[in-house]
Amino acid sequence: MKTLNIKKMGLAIGTTGAVLYIGCIILMVSVGREGTIFFFNSLLHGLDVEPIIRMSVPPLDAFFGIIQTFILGWLVGALIAAIYNIGLGADEQVESNPS
Repeated sequence: MKTLNIKKMGLAIGTTGAVLYIGCIILMVSVGREGTIFFFNSLLHGLDVEPIIRMSVPPLDAFFGIIQTFILGWLVGALIAAIYNIGLGADEQVESNPS
C-alpha cells in the first residue's frame, strides 16, 4: 500500500471544508431565512435549526470562519494521513517479519 502525503491530504480536506463554508454562504444569501431553515432542517433529519440561524453575519466573521474552517480541515486531514501512515508502517513490519 502507498503512504499518504500529509500536506496534500491536509490541503484537500481544508480546501473542501472552505468550499463547503462558501457554499453555505451562497445558499443563505440566495434562498433567504426560510429557505435556509428548510434546507438545514431537511439535511439534519428534522432537527429544528430555526432558533439558531443567524442571517446577519458580518463579512469579517464570515472571512474568519472560512480561514478557521480551512485550518481545522487541514489539521484533521494531516492527522488522518499521519495516523494512516503509522498504521501502514506497522502492517509492513508485520508482513516483512512473519513469526
